[in-house]
Amino acid sequence: MYARQVNCQKNHWPKHKKECKQRAAELHDEALFKDPPAKEDCPICFLSMPLNFIHCISLPPATIASVPIYDYAMANEELANPETRDYYECCGKSICNGCSESFLSSHNIYMCPFCKAERLFKTDEESVEGLMKRIEVNDADAMFELAKYYKFGSLGLQQDQERVIELMTKAAELGHCHAHFFLGNIIHDEGGDLKKVKFHYEAAAIAGHEGARHNLGLDDYNSGKKERAVRHWKIAASAGEYHAMEHLRKSYEKGIVSRDAINSTLTAYNNFCAEMRSKARDAYISSLSTFVRR
Repeated sequence: MYARQVNCQKNHWPKHKKECKQRAAELHDEALFKDPPAKEDCPICFLSMPLNFIHCISLPPATIASVPIYDYAMANEELANPETRDYYECCGKSICNGCSESFLSSHNIYMCPFCKAERLFKTDEESVEGLMKRIEVNDADAMFELAKYYKFGSLGLQQDQERVIELMTKAAELGHCHAHFFLGNIIHDEGGDLKKVKFHYEAAAIAGHEGARHNLGLDDYNSGKKERAVRHWKIAASAGEYHAMEHLRKSYEKGIVSRDAINSTLTAYNNFCAEMRSKARDAYISSLSTFVRR
């Protein structure tokens, strides 16, 4: 019976090949363009973790219909790269820098903001050992953090690209969106297989990494797939991705997308930027801005 089924499938495959591939592509796009999962919250302030710090301008207290297309929350480019969170291997928690800095400024410099574990005079070796313990229980965040230390030669570790890729790959296999994005960047920068780059960017985007989705939009735009690019940028901008919002503005200027088509995205972008803010985060951003200017 099974043999007859296999033979039947082989005989009819040429007739169904095109339809099957088309359906597979449709299912892939359904997964790729569906609403991303909710972002991780800081366990202390319960605000969503931003991908990058966004320094918002004051927005007019008007309905979105009256807000000019150019009058949206702007990103401080000098703050595009600083970390937005601190990882604590003692409890395996990632805490936004606003809460971390607020805790430290309250003279609690010797303990974890979440579990209050002692961190006084902790050596680099002890920090690495703590990360390894978390990795043993499949903590993807710990794998990602240790990979970064190997990349930049921190915590007394020697730079080791092979170890970076090994740890990032393990974290990605556990669904870590930042690890997928990181791997996509590494492969792209090394001139590797573009299909692998796309695979990692898509996996990251599906998991909610708006930076990866912005890059997918760029790739589609440069390939002439402008409609797909706009779809990516609208999703990314709705999650506060400044560069995606910029590309939508430029697409509007070129007549690729109408103002009506991006009004809802503009609303979501401004709301997201506002919701990411807190007094503690603003204070941290302000301290970084002062440091950068100096």
